[in-house]
Amino acid sequence: MMRGNQSHITEFLLLGLTSDPKQQVWLFASFLAMYLVNVGGNSVIIAAVRGDAHLHTAMYFFLSNLSLVDICFTTVIVPQMLLNVLTQRKAILFAQCLAQMYFFVAFGITDSFLLAAMALDRYVAICHPLRYTTTMNPRCCLQLVTASWLVSHLHSLTHTILMARLSFCGPNVIHHFFCDVQPLLMLSCSDTSLNELLAFTEGSFVIMSPFIFITVSYVYITRAVLRVPSGRGRYKVFSTCGSHLTVVALFYGTVISVYIRPSSTYSVMKDRVITVIYTVVIPMMNPFIYSLRNKDMKQAMKKLMRKTN
Repeated sequence: MMRGNQSHITEFLLLGLTSDPKQQVWLFASFLAMYLVNVGGNSVIIAAVRGDAHLHTAMYFFLSNLSLVDICFTTVIVPQMLLNVLTQRKAILFAQCLAQMYFFVAFGITDSFLLAAMALDRYVAICHPLRYTTTMNPRCCLQLVTASWLVSHLHSLTHTILMARLSFCGPNVIHHFFCDVQPLLMLSCSDTSLNELLAFTEGSFVIMSPFIFITVSYVYITRAVLRVPSGRGRYKVFSTCGSHLTVVALFYGTVISVYIRPSSTYSVMKDRVITVIYTVVIPMMNPFIYSLRNKDMKQAMKKLMRKTN
């Protein structure tokens, strides 16, 4: 556990969600099922979008990227957690813990920016339909996705480097099921004021700027929809945004409640439950939310199934 004469921790212990053996069996089965549904459902969306020429549009390009990120986002956490439950070995090396934190933050922020890109797509499609083809062209879409990945990874790299410079010389028990930023900061015996300041300022900006952009976009979308004379027409236009709005509400409702607040209000039990929702449950639900009421996606999936049979 210790290295040399310095009390420097080289590994942490992830306590997980529970220490009760009976509950662990139930949790293992539940998380394995949700993970498989997540990977399977999102993989089907990616394959359907790639295989159907009718879905080669900006909206579905962003959706396929969101599905890829959701698979990566959950894969960073769930397999390690399942392995810990299966082997009853809760230790994770310091370097592995930092790597998990890095990819968790990177994929989480990428998710956020992709949701903002999808809001832009809906805004242009509804408020400026005549400019849609020229504005949301393949080059623009690729630039938006590339920028989402780059900014997210730079943001995560900054926080990971600052975390790596801290000393951990006291307790090494993390009351969580993965290496998140706040639980690690609570274990450090160094001055974490810079980390906390950056997390609350730059971190809040990175999380909240896409959310504010989405909110403003939907204000303009709502104004445009209300100008449609018939109620049926308004419903038809706004129904194209229903799936996106549902995911935005679920994702930001949970993320903001965990991260956009002072560290003094941190609650282990409450945050673990909320974290499960946005790291495991929401990525699993996304394929259903985006496909159940989407005729184009249903047809593409049927074509995909016929090809595989």
